[in-house]
Amino acid sequence: MKKGNFVALLPIGVFIVLYLGLGILFEYVLKISMGFYNIPIVVIFLVALLVACMQNRKVSFDEKLDIMSRGVGDKNIVTMILIFMAAGIFVGVVGRSSAESVAYFLLSVIPAQFSVLVLFVVSCFVSVAMGTSVGTITLISPIAVAVSAGSGFSLPLCIGSVMGGAMFGDNLSFISDTTIAACNGQGCEMKDKFRANFGIALPAAIATLIFILVTSLGADVGEGIVKDYNLVQIIPYILVLVGGIVGINVFVVLLIGIVSGSAIMLLTGAVEATALLGNMGTGAAGMFETTMVAILVSAICALIRENGGFTALLEWIKRSFKGRKAGQLGMGLLVGAMDISTANNTVAIVMANPIAKEMAEEYGISPKKTASILDTFSCIFQGVIPYGAQMLVAISAAAELGYEVSAFQIIPYLYYPFLLLVSSLIFIFLIPDKKSK
Repeated sequence: MKKGNFVALLPIGVFIVLYLGLGILFEYVLKISMGFYNIPIVVIFLVALLVACMQNRKVSFDEKLDIMSRGVGDKNIVTMILIFMAAGIFVGVVGRSSAESVAYFLLSVIPAQFSVLVLFVVSCFVSVAMGTSVGTITLISPIAVAVSAGSGFSLPLCIGSVMGGAMFGDNLSFISDTTIAACNGQGCEMKDKFRANFGIALPAAIATLIFILVTSLGADVGEGIVKDYNLVQIIPYILVLVGGIVGINVFVVLLIGIVSGSAIMLLTGAVEATALLGNMGTGAAGMFETTMVAILVSAICALIRENGGFTALLEWIKRSFKGRKAGQLGMGLLVGAMDISTANNTVAIVMANPIAKEMAEEYGISPKKTASILDTFSCIFQGVIPYGAQMLVAISAAAELGYEVSAFQIIPYLYYPFLLLVSSLIFIFLIPDKKSK
């Protein structure tokens, strides 16, 4: 173990100050739409990397390059990057029309008084299938606005239900970048993390359904929504979901999804062959920023570890959070603080991964439980912060259709993230678990 040195954590502090400070300036002072997401996060990480390279003058720059290359070349980091690319290609192939088909199918067969329940359930399924909460909210929010306008249900309730369902899938999906980052960062199988995670998420989802049902009772319900749908296009999503649950290698699962999705899209005439190749490229390109963040954070963390930053932080955590259960809460609060600072749950997990891994080894916490805690708490915080992409996209979707709603009107109806927090605390403090070897 390196000697503890809190100064080695300076690059993380520089990143947080620059990113959070510029985000607040853009979003709330200059009133720039999606202000946090107009900041080039890769550039901010490059500044943080420069700060890390300027520390510890006793180590030459060539030696620092060697340290960074070992961090970036770690098996888990390389695996994570390859899965990011494959998941991006899969989403590019299957497109988004199948997600809308699921929503309109359920809305057409379930009575209108349960429309808000349908929005939550559909958002859960779509986000698990697509692996993206922002993509789910982008697709389902316009439907939520239509449900609110047609049925009379509160717009904040409808949008809050969509956001809750989107975070459910973001937390559990096998192709979610948060799942990929947490599992590969901790070195555990996705199916093992899923099983540990499902026990936390399912009670919260069931409780959310009850809350939504109670909240929506007595509403003056109008007509339901009926539109065309094509259920054949959801087959690739189902294959990926089932393959992941039964434990098939993630690369094989994604290959099955890509091949089946390509065949279905071509045979149904949903896309031409040349356009399909373009969609694959677009899907992979959508993962470039996330991939670069993973590479840069790995390099920064390698230098911080070499300089004793993680040792100092771990010693502080051990003094502040005594015992295994408190240590698990410390992990959750760590990734939550990173998420509040970055407004990006994937980045938060990538940044917290190396610290959490050392905490897990110190407290004897299994990799699957560590990955589950990191993913769950990052989704809890990301699901409720008013400046997160999920909230901003939902508000923007409503505004484009002529309906004004604020983040603080929606937050009281974000039942799922709050109930997920309750479920997580019960899971940590009341459910006994075996100590990891």
